[in-house]
Amino acid sequence: MGEKNKSRGWCGWFLAFIVLAAVAFALFFTLRQKFHKSDSGAAPIPGPPGAITKKYADALKIATQFLDIQKSGKLVNNQISWRGDSALKDGNQENLDLSKGMYDAGDHMKFGFPMAFTATLLSWAILEYGDQMKAVDQLTPVQDSLKWITDYLINSHPTDNVLYIQVGSPEADHSCWERPEAMTEERPLTQVNTSSPGSEVAAESAAALASASLVFRTTNSAYSGSLLKHAKQLFTFADKYRGSYSVSIPEVATYYNSTGYGDELLWAASWLYHATGEKSYFDYVTGKSGDDFGNWGSPTWFSWDNKLAGTQVLLSRASFFGAKDVSNSNVLQKYRETAEAVMCGLLPKSPTATSSRTKNGLVWISQWNSLQHPVASAFLAVIYSDYMLSSRTARISCNGNSFRPSDLRKFAISQADYVLGDNPMKMSYLVGYGDKYPQYVHHRGASIPADDQSDCKEGFKWLDSKEPNPNVATGALVGGPFLNESFVDSRNNSMQTEPSTYNSAVIVGLLSGLVTTSSVVQSFL
Repeated sequence: MGEKNKSRGWCGWFLAFIVLAAVAFALFFTLRQKFHKSDSGAAPIPGPPGAITKKYADALKIATQFLDIQKSGKLVNNQISWRGDSALKDGNQENLDLSKGMYDAGDHMKFGFPMAFTATLLSWAILEYGDQMKAVDQLTPVQDSLKWITDYLINSHPTDNVLYIQVGSPEADHSCWERPEAMTEERPLTQVNTSSPGSEVAAESAAALASASLVFRTTNSAYSGSLLKHAKQLFTFADKYRGSYSVSIPEVATYYNSTGYGDELLWAASWLYHATGEKSYFDYVTGKSGDDFGNWGSPTWFSWDNKLAGTQVLLSRASFFGAKDVSNSNVLQKYRETAEAVMCGLLPKSPTATSSRTKNGLVWISQWNSLQHPVASAFLAVIYSDYMLSSRTARISCNGNSFRPSDLRKFAISQADYVLGDNPMKMSYLVGYGDKYPQYVHHRGASIPADDQSDCKEGFKWLDSKEPNPNVATGALVGGPFLNESFVDSRNNSMQTEPSTYNSAVIVGLLSGLVTTSSVVQSFL
C-alpha cells in the first residue's frame, strides 16, 4: 500500500513535469514566432556590393533593353536592329524639340504623366542601387535612358507656367497600326498652364527632374543645375495653380485619369528636399500640405497615379538617416509609421497582410496591367529592407508581431521570381528572359517586320496575324496574369500582353535591388 502511494506520487510529479515542459515549449514557440528572429540584435550592415545573383543580373540586363525599344527621336548608338529614327518633328508646330522621350506602351503616344513617373523611378533606382547596377554593367544604360526622358521634359517646359504634357492624338494614334518610323499622321500637342492647370503632371515632372538632378550631380553639374531649376519652377507652378489635369483637359482621363494631385505635390516636395536640403520643402511635407494630403495611417498601392506609398518610404529615409532635428519630427514619424503599415500589408505572415493575392502569392490589384502593383510594391519593400539594414534597425512591428529586413526581402524575391517564371503558367512575363515568354506582345513595332511598307490602316493585318511577333520586344514587362493566374498570349489581348515604360522602370528598380546586397547611402547629396 505504501509502495503504491509512492509510485503514484512519482507518476504525478512526472506528469506535472511533462505538462510544464509542454507549456514552456509552447511559450517558447509562441515568442519565437512573435519576435520572428534568430538573434537579439540587428543584422550586420552590408558593405560594398557582394556576390552577384546571376538570375537577377541576367534579368536586369534584359529589362533595360525595353527602354531603348521605346525611345523616340534620332537614336544614338542604337542597338535595336528593328528600330530607327522616328517622330523627329514632334513639337515643331510650337518651335519646340519634343522628338525625344519614350513611347508609352504598345502605341506611339507620349503621355507626360506616366513618362515623368518612369523617370522618377529610374532616378530613385539609380540613387539607391547605382553601385549594384554598375557591378553588372547596367548603370550607364539606365542613366542614358533616364536622360533621354529628362531631355524631353526640359524641352516640354518652355516657360515657368507652361508644360506640354502630351504629344499625339490617342484617337488618331490608336486608329493606326504601324511602325513608329513610318508615322505620317499629325501629332498635336497638349499643354497645362495657369488657365488649364495640371498639378499632378507638373508635380510629377518636378519630382522626375529633381531626382534626376541628383543622379547627374557629380558627372554633369551644369545639366544637374538645369534639371533642378526646372524642377523648382514646375513645383511652384503645380502648387500655386492647383487643379487636376483630368478636370482641365477631360479627354486625358480616357487613358491616364488622375484621382488627385495631393500625393504628387508631397512626392515632388520630398524629392526637392532630398535634392536641395532646403528646409522649406521639409516644412511643406510636414506642414499643412502634409495634413491635407498625407493620409497617414492608411496604406495605399504605389502606382503611376498614387505616389503616397513612395512618398512615405522616401521620407522614411530622412527618419532613418537624417539629422536629429529632422529625424525626430513627429510628422515625419507619421510618414514612417504609414510606410511600415504598407510593409506590414505586403508581408504574407503579417496579421495585417493584404488578402489581394493570387493563390500562389502574387499581389493582385487590377486585371489591367496586373503586374504593376506587385512589382512596384516589391521595389518599395526591398528599399525599406535596405534602409533597415543600413540603419541597424532590427525589426518592424505589425500589430505586435515582429519582422526583420530579411522578411521584406523575401517578399520582394517572391514577386520577382513569380514574374520570372515561378508561376502556374511556368512563363516569364519579362519578354526575352527564360525559355518561355509571351510571343504575341501587343506592341506595334515588335509586331511588324522592319522592312514592311504597310501604311496606317494596312498595318492592322499584323495586329490580327496568327504568327508570333517577328521582332522580340526584349525586356518588356507585359500586363500579366488574371486573378486565377491564367494568361492568354494574344496580340489583341492588350489587357494582359501590352507592356509599358513605367512597368520597365519598376522592374529595373526591383531587379537592381536584388542583384546583390550593399548598404544604401545615408544622403543623396
